[in-house]
This record gives sequence, structure tokens and C-alpha cells, in this order.
Amino acid sequence: MKILLLALTAALASVANDEPVRAFLTTADQQQLLAPSEVSKSANKADAVIRIDPKRQHQRIAGFGAAITEGSAWLIRHGMSEPQRDALMRELFTREGNDGKGLGFELTRLTIGASDFSRRHYSLDDMPPGQTDPELKNFSLNTERADVIPAVKRALALNPKLQVMASPWSAPGWMKTTDSLVQGQLKPEFYGAFARYMVRYVESMRAEGVPIFALTLQNEPHFEPPDYPGMRMTPATRATVVGQHLGPLLKAQGLKTQILEWDHNWDEPWSPLSMLSDATARQYVSGVAWHCYAGDVSAQSQVAQHFPELDVWFTECSGGEWKPQWAETLPWITRNLIIGSTRHGARGVLMWNLALDPQYGPHLGGCKDCRGVVTIDPKSGKVTRNIEYYAFGHASRFVQQGARRIDSEGGEGRKTGLDHVAFTNPDGSTALIVSNSAGAPRRFTVQAPGQRFSYELPASGVVTFTW
Repeated sequence: MKILLLALTAALASVANDEPVRAFLTTADQQQLLAPSEVSKSANKADAVIRIDPKRQHQRIAGFGAAITEGSAWLIRHGMSEPQRDALMRELFTREGNDGKGLGFELTRLTIGASDFSRRHYSLDDMPPGQTDPELKNFSLNTERADVIPAVKRALALNPKLQVMASPWSAPGWMKTTDSLVQGQLKPEFYGAFARYMVRYVESMRAEGVPIFALTLQNEPHFEPPDYPGMRMTPATRATVVGQHLGPLLKAQGLKTQILEWDHNWDEPWSPLSMLSDATARQYVSGVAWHCYAGDVSAQSQVAQHFPELDVWFTECSGGEWKPQWAETLPWITRNLIIGSTRHGARGVLMWNLALDPQYGPHLGGCKDCRGVVTIDPKSGKVTRNIEYYAFGHASRFVQQGARRIDSEGGEGRKTGLDHVAFTNPDGSTALIVSNSAGAPRRFTVQAPGQRFSYELPASGVVTFTW
């Protein structure tokens, strides 16, 4: 009987190990772009062994995506023919477009009023200099209705699971110390008006058919840019506005929209820690949002250790022509955003602009050489898929909304150059993403329940396995 059981166990293991493993590879020389690749079932000599443990589960994934800025929405709407626009939106927001190879973006971010990637600077309640509107009689979504709302509604029609968050770059100028969208701080006498402005936005967008699942109080609250909308908000100010105004107002209105704290870089974890130390504000905050432009991704875990009940979100990073080399940027994005951010708790990961033109616009002030996930030539509607498209595609195409991050251990570090993260999808499939930041190929073996295979990943390459 014992011999029979051993034989049966071996047979079942053999069957399980014969499950097809699909691999999709992107190389720094661009010869392979999310292209099917072969794995080896042989027990070859390896530089590392990566062990997958699906029983050890972590955060639930909401999705990957990019921001639909006013500039991106205008370009998609006016720089493409209707068939071109439909094909691109289907490719970006479903897994069906582009011959069944769509990215499947399930998360996006909107700007409440203008950012630097808008064709003009505006809020949703602008007033002439010296005039105020505390009752928000002048509030209007007309600018958003022109391009942004149609783009988001099309994305939602293609993918009803798409989750939409929003962030202001500035309060209306009349609420600020500068009486301008540029620079300045929120005046205390307008804390309540600003909270009503945010809630009015949520309610108005819902009426347009665009539910907003989360807000941040202020994009990059420790930065006052000199030539586009921005607003400095200290931790104490954010705590007061959230705890005494915005949080209670959302609750009173019966709105389920979440409030995310911070929405700025990894280099100042003390700031969200300070804001969250206010117990009144803390009760209205559901998560902490992060950007990539300074510091290290491990800051996400530093804050999460103090507030483990809060979700972690990664809400902005931009590629740009300051880092045009695929061999450097492809593994950096994958290592820090796709792998690093999720290993440090992120439920969702967002790039900045969804689409920009060959002149890195439309924009007014701010970044002069930022890349979009795609580049659209408005003269022809031609689409160029950038480094960010392929880095994010290695996750968004294969990691479904509702997936759980699971343990993957072994082989990480400077010695091998390998980084990895694994997920179990709601349909029971597994996705493993591996990046090689080394200057040489790396061979590794993957071990998972009922599964063992080997693979050689080229220098600066990225691969996703699914089974």
C-alpha cells in the first residue's frame, strides 16, 4: 500500500510538473517585446533558485495603470481618428486589444483641475483676482467634459472594473495665500470651502458616470512649482483639513470615496507619519500614496510598519528622455515600481501620463521631456509604445484585479541582479515577474507546488511566467 501511495504521489507530481508554463520576455535591445519565450523543464545549473509559496498571501491587488491627464485626454481625442482611438483605448484598458494582447489597465488617476500636463491652468472654480466664491456658485466641470470625461467613460465602458482616483494640483487661487494657482498655501478660512470643493467634484463626477474611489488631498504637498499649479500643505494642515472638514463631510454625504494621505516621494516618510499621528484625521484615512522621484521604495514599508491597517498605493512616476536607455530604464522601472512597490505593500501602481506627443506634451510649465506610456503623433495618429508600456505590461497583462501577492524568495540582491514578485490570480493562475539588472545573463530555477522549471534571462531583461 505504501509503495502504491508513493507511486501515485510521484505520478501526480509528474502531471503537475507537465502543466504548461508560458513565458513572455522583453529585452533591452527591443528584439523581444512581451514576446513568447521557452522555458526549460531540465534541472540545469542555476545562479539562483526562486521558491514560490502561494500559501503565504499578502495584499490584494487593485490594478496597474496610468493617469489620464487633460493633455493625454486631449491628444487621444483630437490627435487620432475614431478607429485609431478605439483601437488604442481597447489595447490599453482591456486584455483583448492588439490581437488579444491588450495591457488590461485597471487603475487610473485624474487631476482635479489642471496639472502641468494641461493646455491651460485652471481650477473648477476660478474667480477674478480679489474675488472669492466660498459657496462654490461658480463650480463647473465644463473643462473636464471636453476631453477628460469622455476618455474616462470610454475606458470604463471597455473595462467596468477600472478604478478611478483623483488628486488636485492646487485649490482654486482665491482660497490661497497667493490668490493664484501657482505656489502658495491654503488659507485657514477656506479649509471648509476646499473640502466642499473636493466633495462637489466627487458628486459631480459620479453624476457624469465616473465614480471616484479615492482622493488625495494634494498632489506633492511639499512642492511649490514655479510655473504650474501647486500648493504646499504641511502635515498639520492636511490633518486639520481631513480630520475636521473633508472626512466628516464625505461621511455626512454618505460617500464611500476613500482618502489617501501623502501622494509624494519616498524620501520623507516622516511627513505621512506626522499627519497620521493625529487621531482625528487618522480615522478618515484609508491608505498612503507614494511617488518615485526621490528616496527609496522601502519607505512604503517604514510607514506601513506603524500603520499596518492602511493600504499602500503607488500613484505617480514618469519616464522621460533623461533616461532614454532601455538597458537602464527597463529594469529600473520593473525593479522599483512593479516589483519593489508591490513587495512593499502597494495595492495599485500608476505611471504618470497615459499618452504624450513627440514633443512631450501637451504641457504648460513643468516637465519638458516626460514620456507617456505611449507616444501619439497627432499628425498621423501613429502610436509608439514606450519603455513604460512594456514594463507595466509585464504586470497589467497577467495580474488580474483581485489577485493576491504571494511569497517569492531566493536569489535577490546585487550579487545576482535578480528581483521578482509573484501573484495568485482569482482564476487560480500564478504570475511571476523577474527582472535582471545585471550586466550579464542570469540562469535561475523556479520551484512552486507541482512546478519546477529553469530559465536564462538576458542582461537588463524582464520576463513574466504564468501557469
